[in-house]
Parts: sequence; C-alpha cells; structure tokens
Amino acid sequence: MYGEPALPPDFVSLPHANPDAPKGGRIVFGESGSFDSMNPFILKGRAPAAVASLTVETLMGRSYDEPFSMYGLLAESITTDAARTYAEFTLREEARFSDGTPVTVEDVVWSFETLGTLGNPRYHTAWNKIAKSEVTGPRSVRFTFNAQDRELPLILGLRPILQKAQWEGKVFEESTLTAPIGSGPYIVGGFDTGRYVSFKKNPDWWGKDLPFNEGQHNFDEVRFDYFGDGGVVFEAFKGGLITSFRETNPAKWANSYNWPEVASGTIVKTEVPHQRPSGIEGFVMNTRRALFTDWRVREAMILAFNFELVNQTLNGGVTPRIQSYFGNSPLGFTPGTPATGRVLELLEPFRADLPPGALDGYAVPTGDGTEANRRNIRAATTLLAEAGYTIDAGVLKDPAGAPVSFEILLVNGARDMISAAEIYVESLKRLGIAARVTTVDNAQYIERTNAYAFDMTHYIRSLSLSPGNEQTLYWGSAGVTEPGTRNWMGMNSPAAEAMIDTMLNAPDQETFAAATQALDRVLTTGRYVVPMWYSDVSRLAHRKELKFPERPPLYGDWIGYQPELWWYEQ
Repeated sequence: MYGEPALPPDFVSLPHANPDAPKGGRIVFGESGSFDSMNPFILKGRAPAAVASLTVETLMGRSYDEPFSMYGLLAESITTDAARTYAEFTLREEARFSDGTPVTVEDVVWSFETLGTLGNPRYHTAWNKIAKSEVTGPRSVRFTFNAQDRELPLILGLRPILQKAQWEGKVFEESTLTAPIGSGPYIVGGFDTGRYVSFKKNPDWWGKDLPFNEGQHNFDEVRFDYFGDGGVVFEAFKGGLITSFRETNPAKWANSYNWPEVASGTIVKTEVPHQRPSGIEGFVMNTRRALFTDWRVREAMILAFNFELVNQTLNGGVTPRIQSYFGNSPLGFTPGTPATGRVLELLEPFRADLPPGALDGYAVPTGDGTEANRRNIRAATTLLAEAGYTIDAGVLKDPAGAPVSFEILLVNGARDMISAAEIYVESLKRLGIAARVTTVDNAQYIERTNAYAFDMTHYIRSLSLSPGNEQTLYWGSAGVTEPGTRNWMGMNSPAAEAMIDTMLNAPDQETFAAATQALDRVLTTGRYVVPMWYSDVSRLAHRKELKFPERPPLYGDWIGYQPELWWYEQ
C-alpha cells in the first residue's frame, strides 16, 4: 500500500512459513452453530467460511507479515500508474480450476461484476468504483476507476475468482448446497448439513509450487465439526473429537486445562502474540432506535456497564479494556488527549457536528471497582436527566413519559456474552431500566442482525494495520438503511466518511496514520458500543502432532495462520 514490498522478486517463501513443512495428516476444528449453504459470497444462507479461504483463490495473495502488501497468486503481474487510476492484471498461464479447466480473464470479469452486483454488499463498494472493464490480451484484463482510491488495486487483487461456466443458467444470489468450483488447494470432500464439512487436498492443485504457497496448505484434510454451542465444542476437544481449540477466556485458560493429556504433553498450550489493533468488541447500540439516538444516553449505557466486575467474574480481571477502535497500535489516538497537528486539521471542518470529546479529549470511563459502581451510576443518572429522562417510583421514563426498556439480543450458547449481559441487566436496574436478554439460534441471529432488528447486541469488528475500503462497509451512511452491512449501530457521520476517503487517497504513511487516528476519535466518541476487552495474544490448545513455524507473522493468529501455516508431524 505504501513504499516497496518487503520481499524481493525471487523470494522462495513467505518469511513466516516453513518451506520444509511435511505434507499430510489432518486437522479438525469445532464450530458452534450450523450451516445451510455452500455459497459464502452472498447474503442468503449460512456457509462455512472455509469454503472461501480453502477452495477459492484470488488474483494476488496477502503477506500477513506486512501491514498491507500483495504478491502474485492467480496473477503473475499487476500494472498501475502513479495515481492508481487503473489496475491491469495478467493471469498465470498455468492457473487452473479444480476441474482442470484454465482460469480465464472472462472468469475474472464475470466474478468481479457478479460479486459487485449480486454478491454480499461487502463487494459492492469496490465494483461501484470501476468505470470500465476491458480484456487487453489473452491473459490480461484492465479495470479503469471512476473514483480516486489508492487502495483499490489491492482490494481487487483480493477478490475471489469463480468459474463463470459453473453458474450459467443458475441464480447466483440464491442459497445452494453445491460448492463453488475454485482454483484453491482444497475441494469440498464431503459434508452433512449442519454437522460437518471436510476439505480434501487437491492432488492436482496447480499452485503447489508457487513460492507464495511454499510451506502453506500442508494438511491432506481440514475438517470442521459443528456442535450446539461453545461449551460443547470444548468438551468435544477434551474428548478427542477435534484436534485444535481456540480459547478466548483467559481465566479458563489458566484454570480449566488440567486433564491428564495436558499434563502429559499430548495436548499443547500455545500462545501466539500479535501487533494488530485491538478492534472493537462489546454491546452495540442500534441508533435506529429512538432510545439510542442521543449520545448522552449512549454514554450513560457505557457508564452503567460495570467492566471491572464483569472482567473479574469472567476473565479473572487479567484482560485489558478496549480504549478505542484502533487502540494497541500506532493508528489509535491517545485517550484523554486533545487532537493536534494533522489530526486536528482533518477534523476541524466538522467541529460543529463532532461528538463531545472528539477534539478536546475523551477516555472510556472506568468504574470504582465496587459492585455498586456508584460513581458511574451517578454520572449516568446526570446525563439521562440532561437528556430529558426522569425517575418515577424507581422506573426510568423517557421524555414522552414511557418506561425505558430494551432487549439485548444474543446467540444461544454464547456463554460468556450471556453472563456479561446478565450482570449488565442488574447494573441497569440501578438506573431504573428494564433490560432483558433474548437468545436465539444462529439462523435467527443472522436474519435479525442483517435487518438491524435489535436494540442492543454483541458486536465485534477485527481491524487491521491497513484499514481501507472495508471501513465504508463498517461505518458508511448507506448502512443506515441498506441491509446486510457491518454498520450495525446505524451511524451516519460525514466526518467518519471524510476520514475514510482521506485514508484511501493518502499519498504517504503519515497522512494515512493521521486520518486513521482522526477516524478513531470519531468512532470512539460516538459512543456506539459498550466496549469490553481484548487480548494481545491468541491462546491455542492442540494435539502435539500439530506443528507451526516458530516465528509468528506480524498479524499473529489471524487470517492465513491456522490451518494455512500449520502441519502434521508424528
């Protein structure tokens, strides 16, 4: 994205991969929930995510040891100009789909247009910035842009390439149990809807000898078994049904891994550090609901959440709280400090419309450590009064005189979130608010969140060291009404959109960082999410036969790490 790629043209493998990793064996994961589709590229249905990551390839591959650098995969070269007003890709002659047919420029053009018009809304933004697609040679295609966006050539390099012929006479946007024909290292080897899906290594995979792929995709089989909830997945791991388990609860990591196989070394506990931003996780407030339109009410909701008590109860008090969306990285602003320099300059035109604290400083409130949390409850009560809310016989009433109540929507089996929500409900009673926790199955949850049919729900957005076009999907105003975006809070902020635009067109790293820090201020002071915790390490428990490179990539245990870099060895 900026400067030169870290690797030379003649690199032999990615620096965080083991080119000598043995091939073979299998890895088995456990998933909570279910699936009813094999098309992960549309809004309808629930498809295993690994269908996209294991069976379908993109024009270029990303090295997760760099903030944002791309190397040739299906494409042997990419050409663009200094202003990045176009991108021309030349396909590798040897690139093949799993059925042996060549990957063609017609497949590329069809994939881009189909995904950009009929696919999941996350693909639409980039497609809308393409003015013209033209085939420029037997293996080359050029996309000319209608908007200034320096990230767009890289984004297009990450678009999945599907086989056009497979979809002729079929409705792409309808859910199906027919797996897409891709060019990736694996094919769907078998599945039972909602119970398991197995991916088998394609022995004729065209890309096995590419330097980019050396040391990657080492297993003969990658399997996902599905269970009722996360607790059952853990028991399945203890029982030997699955071979790797990602633990998100540090208290459980410290205290619950005490069965004989752990003591004997048959099960290994591995911690993988990373250098990526904290992202945001917590309870998101839907500002499409009248209750949450006022920032003072949203701040009161944050004040009422007794983080210290919840963290101690669920995590043993060891996990730090999220302070901002891009915290834990150079892209985040320093909480409590005023905006200065280039950040101030970028935000100044929006001064009148910015949330309080965006310019002069804001920090997520901390509790006093007691169960009563009196200091924060008093502050919340004051803010609610300023917003026109009153207390009548212990019941909070809105400016129209109606009692305040709302629903916290969660997925069945999300035990930690349910526990956190139940503690939160008790805290809200101190403000006279009658909140309730509703749990639904995975299908209902997806349907409701796609339609923004909730008051408050669990929200998590992982953020990278090179945020770009996806930020429009997360925070763009189109998501206020357009279903299926990631803008669950319904925010409509010209300042946020201007910062995203500046990020996309920044000529250098300094301007890019300033725009991201400014966006971080707008998001955090918007008070859309009751922030929870993050971890600067991932905790993986796995069978001892599962190995991994000693040196983790910059992003740690993230996309492209497990199973891609792991291998099986007796």
